[in-house]
Amino acid sequence: MPALGSQRRLLGSLNCTPPATLPFTLAPNRTGPQCLEVSIPDGLFLSLGLVSLVENVLVVAAIAKNRNLHSPMYYFICCLAVSDLLVSVSNVLETAVMLLLEAGVLATQAAVVQQLDNVIDVLICGSMVSSLCFLGAIVVDRYISIFYALRYHSVVTLPRAWRIIAAIWVASILTSLLFITYYNHKVILLCLVGLFIAMLALMAVLYVHMLARACQHARGIARLQKRQRPIHQGFGLKGAATLTILLGVFFLCWGPFFLHLSLIVLCPQHPTCGCIFKNFNLFLALIICNAIVDPLIYAFRSQELRKTLQEVLQCSW
Repeated sequence: MPALGSQRRLLGSLNCTPPATLPFTLAPNRTGPQCLEVSIPDGLFLSLGLVSLVENVLVVAAIAKNRNLHSPMYYFICCLAVSDLLVSVSNVLETAVMLLLEAGVLATQAAVVQQLDNVIDVLICGSMVSSLCFLGAIVVDRYISIFYALRYHSVVTLPRAWRIIAAIWVASILTSLLFITYYNHKVILLCLVGLFIAMLALMAVLYVHMLARACQHARGIARLQKRQRPIHQGFGLKGAATLTILLGVFFLCWGPFFLHLSLIVLCPQHPTCGCIFKNFNLFLALIICNAIVDPLIYAFRSQELRKTLQEVLQCSW
């Protein structure tokens, strides 16, 4: 976060700031290709954050209200909503503070602003890590529920789920503190990229395996009903479409940001990479968009949760 001449250390330091302020120097793009820079208005950035905030607060409120949703699967979804909420809040808070500082409305000492900057950095980094981890936890939970259905309730117990949730939050906080402390080491960026690749690979492998099992089950039903081809093709297309949406949203929303981190390590001075660095705010906006889409994919598809959400909205009025 630009604060009295200083830059946000882990995430903001990767922005298209003057070369002298970056932990990895970026060469000016004078003779390179024409750069396409997508500008994200502050109003749009704040609006996306507020929409995500409202959406994820509703998810948490609905799960907290309905005891039927007090199960490991919904606890993972609730924690994902909290993580996405923190992603949005931290980015909105940073944008708001930057605007207030630039307008001269917020006047404070450099040390205070730096401490606020550190807190926001920890929130942003920790919430991103926890969001990725809870996405992975949800995928694993669904995989176990399909392939080990008879043993699911003995494998995924509430105490075990709580231990997993606590471990993810503790690891996210410690990881964010480590990243902020050693922000200028390339290995830190590589660890972030490695986490993204691991989560993407985990989701792809497990979801493809689940789709294959579902298609196999559909073929078995089709043989019994002697309508093999129509059922199998229709179910396969629907499953493939769902899989494409799940992996596509994850990759499109998170991929550009981690591509940005990879290029910081691989080609910090290349003009073409410099063009990508200029769109840092767009990449953060995509992550906030992911925080908006996650409830639609993982929470609002549940009829029980939607019913509870209606009750929550009616009570609020």
